Amino acid sequence: MANTLLIIEDEALIGSELKRHFERDGWRVTLADTFRSAHGVLVEQAQAPLVVLSDMNLPDGNALDLLEEVRQHNSIGEWIFLTGYGSVADSVRALRLGAYDFLEKPVDFDRLDLVITGAMRSARAQRRLHDQQSAQSNRYTPDGFVGHGAAARRARDMLTRLASAPFSALVISGETGTGKGVAARILHHSGPRDDAPLVEVNCAALPKDLLESELFGHEAGAFTGAKGRRRGLFEQADGGTLFLDEIGELPIDLQAKLLKVLEEQSFRRVGGDREISVDVQVIAATNRDLEASVAEGDFRSDLYHRLCVFQLQLPPLRERIEDLDELVPLFIAEFNAKSGKTVSHVSARAWETLKAHGWPGNVRELRNVIERCVLFADDEQLPIEWLQLQPASDGSASGSGHAGAAAAPGGAMTGDGHWVHLPLDGSMGLEEMDRAIIGAALDQNQHNVAATARALNTTRDTLRYRIHKYGITLPENA
Repeated sequence: MANTLLIIEDEALIGSELKRHFERDGWRVTLADTFRSAHGVLVEQAQAPLVVLSDMNLPDGNALDLLEEVRQHNSIGEWIFLTGYGSVADSVRALRLGAYDFLEKPVDFDRLDLVITGAMRSARAQRRLHDQQSAQSNRYTPDGFVGHGAAARRARDMLTRLASAPFSALVISGETGTGKGVAARILHHSGPRDDAPLVEVNCAALPKDLLESELFGHEAGAFTGAKGRRRGLFEQADGGTLFLDEIGELPIDLQAKLLKVLEEQSFRRVGGDREISVDVQVIAATNRDLEASVAEGDFRSDLYHRLCVFQLQLPPLRERIEDLDELVPLFIAEFNAKSGKTVSHVSARAWETLKAHGWPGNVRELRNVIERCVLFADDEQLPIEWLQLQPASDGSASGSGHAGAAAAPGGAMTGDGHWVHLPLDGSMGLEEMDRAIIGAALDQNQHNVAATARALNTTRDTLRYRIHKYGITLPENA
């Protein structure tokens, strides 16, 4: 993607100097000296430069009018305005129309380079989101939730209904690996906002001190290292959808700020003093019981009720085993295409093994298993030796937080003596592993918390906190 820059400047000397400066830095520059010529480039020729650097007042018009017209056709690209005598009203209107920055003449070239570079990065991010959205619009439809069983049909029917509903917020719940991310993409790309961006963030993957800046953006100097203004994910998702995965991990203080955005559709950047209005549809996903989190004080009840305008519960794979008939060939075809293999046959014994497994990691685990088998296949036969699955036991398929080790070497967790075996195939998340280890250690120590804490080299208070967090049931005398 070329770094394209349109300079709109009526003073010939300044315009030519700016053009030479940025061409030396590798920009492909177009120079326009009037409102009419700039209009011809942006509207009549439909060019879409990454960045527009424009004088505010032109001999034949105001550049803000041009920005407003262009935004109706193409919202991609950042605008920076230069002016020698701009009014407060002009600056407010420029920011309301989505201008990246508003600089007064004369401007220092070092300062201008910094702002232009930031605008270029922001515009590139917008364009990548737009390209991804265009490529995925045809891929994610309700039919993309594969399965012919009753549970899959119910989920698909609800996705179809929700996709046509202009909801403001929605919660998708379900165990890890059930397809919550796929459902969110289906709802966006099949809904009325499919032409706008879908922005995704995992609330558990970012440190607390970075998450606020990621969501709401920051102003230059807001904190150490904030050298320039940054648009947050809410601004990037304006007009579209923000997908907040693992919403249950959002810190309690940020929950209050999220509630304000949902209620008022406005917020302030970190370090900012100006309210920014947005129109964002929020889809939240969680594998936790949010009602239980509310009761325990870990999740705000007002935010929970605001998010749950609609709630979509996705079924675990063990409750839709019949859908393996469609899912397995689908994943085989996907990994055949990626690896150049030609797997086309699944033996009766392989099908029996697949359908007897408890699938604690759900569809994600299935996808990983099929990928492994296809990559190690020597011919058209799906190699059963690489399935590495065991039949479901009472503990491995439940997905509950009860203490105890489950016998499932290829999927969940096994405990024998002083050892715990955990899968590294993606079927278990870090917290699931933590919970499984604690459960096995409690079993080993007859649910004695003090002894278990010593065995795990931790404190009794820390262990009790984690037992409470994971909902592990202890005997009354423990």
